[in-house]
Amino acid sequence: MNKQLAKIYKPGIVKFALNIWPPFWGAGIRILRISDDFRTVDMKLKLRWWNKNANRTQYGGSIFSLTDPVYSLMLMGILGEEYYVWDKEASINFIKPGQSDLFAQFEITQAMLDEIYAVTRHGDKCFPEFIIHVKDAKGTVVSEVHRKLYVRKKPKYRQQLEEQQQS
Repeated sequence: MNKQLAKIYKPGIVKFALNIWPPFWGAGIRILRISDDFRTVDMKLKLRWWNKNANRTQYGGSIFSLTDPVYSLMLMGILGEEYYVWDKEASINFIKPGQSDLFAQFEITQAMLDEIYAVTRHGDKCFPEFIIHVKDAKGTVVSEVHRKLYVRKKPKYRQQLEEQQQS
């Protein structure tokens, strides 16, 4: 995230922007809530005629998209402009058909952040992993999504750390 974006990167603005972002809007994805500290996000995938598959259930691509940039965006809000945060890899396990609206909850704990800070403290790369359980309206898990991210301090901040250590 650059310095300009960091100034306006607030939960309310991120929620509004993503809720009108064409890939989310078109897929029927909606952010219901982002906590003030970016540590929790609740999302919904509405079942609509245009995101149903041939079996009349939730299209798998929409389910996958429901989880796509969320952890990266959360960490960008938490870590700020000093860090690069990217999705590195992801996989999905479809457990049962999604026959209703679907929901996903995302959470970043203090323990997860402590590990990220510890690994990246001296400029190393960190690859935190997250599992998201996408649930139907009854709370039944319909898919499990595994996401791995890439997190690293930007060179400018790694260099500042090296200079501090040398003095």
